[in-house]
Amino acid sequence: MADPENDLGKLVAIHGIAPAYLQRAIFIVILSFLFFLAMMLVYYIRQNILYFLLASAFLIIYLVTLFSWVMQRKNVVEMHENGLKYKKRSARWSEIERVDAEGSIHVRGDKPIVLPKTLHDSDKLLNIIRLKTASG
Repeated sequence: MADPENDLGKLVAIHGIAPAYLQRAIFIVILSFLFFLAMMLVYYIRQNILYFLLASAFLIIYLVTLFSWVMQRKNVVEMHENGLKYKKRSARWSEIERVDAEGSIHVRGDKPIVLPKTLHDSDKLLNIIRLKTASG
């Protein structure tokens, strides 16, 4: 059953990671995987351990980038009629005291919610939050 105090109303918008950051991550993933395959091919042909170590380094870059990409896709801000949610935190418009330029949302009686700059239209999102909290 839904808690009436945490019910923020109808979902209005979702702000996820910016497409530019996704494109960069995909570019690094593809490039590191291609270099991994190329180094494994060269290792197969030349049988030098340095090529295997280089291939392992590209594989690690590939895996770390994929992991960080999956984790960043979970960072979404859900805007509702009566407030917002970010990760496991939620705040009603009336509970928000102020919004800093860095993306910190100061909630009354709780620690601030810090939004990353990697969100799509983060400046526009912060302005919308400022407008919602100023009007009441």
